[in-house]
Amino acid sequence: MKSVRNGRDGRTRIIEGALRRFSQDGVSATTLSDLRKESGVSVGSFYHHFTGKDHVFGVLYTEILTAYQEAFLAELESHESARDGIEAVVAFHMRWAGEHPERARLLVSERPPRKHEQGGAEVAEARRAFFRRVSDWWRPHMDDGLLRQVHPTMCYVLWLGPAQEMCRLWFAGAHTPTDEEIKGLGEAAWQSLRRHTD
Repeated sequence: MKSVRNGRDGRTRIIEGALRRFSQDGVSATTLSDLRKESGVSVGSFYHHFTGKDHVFGVLYTEILTAYQEAFLAELESHESARDGIEAVVAFHMRWAGEHPERARLLVSERPPRKHEQGGAEVAEARRAFFRRVSDWWRPHMDDGLLRQVHPTMCYVLWLGPAQEMCRLWFAGAHTPTDEEIKGLGEAAWQSLRRHTD
């Protein structure tokens, strides 16, 4: 049933409220009472949609990760050149973080749910599917001698590790990245991931 107050259903209001609270205070510091107050739903409405705070976090994290991965892949797969794809994804990552700071803060600062936790199986499957598609884009460039053969974890660290650290500084209010710095992050990622022949 839609809320008369704002026309949104209870589940949507809980998810939106959780995003605000988790982003501002962190998951561990947010209580179930905080989530109910932020969303304006009753106890009964909350438990109609979710079993508890961990359930909300698992669903929210999965939704954010899936949306990010779909946008990441759309950007990556629109580039045929290895260098263009590597650098464009870094620029995309920084742009997405700027456009979705609450969501990006959650992905950067919170531990994803583990397989045995609520949402963990969905996150694991989303990651497997994501890395398969990244690998499908990567492999031809690797076979052509343009990109290094690296484990997916190492690939992620070299590709987006510095951008993630820049995002942490950005979210902490310590530094706002310039366009030139973002371009530099992309160039550094390319230098880290290209196959050096000399």
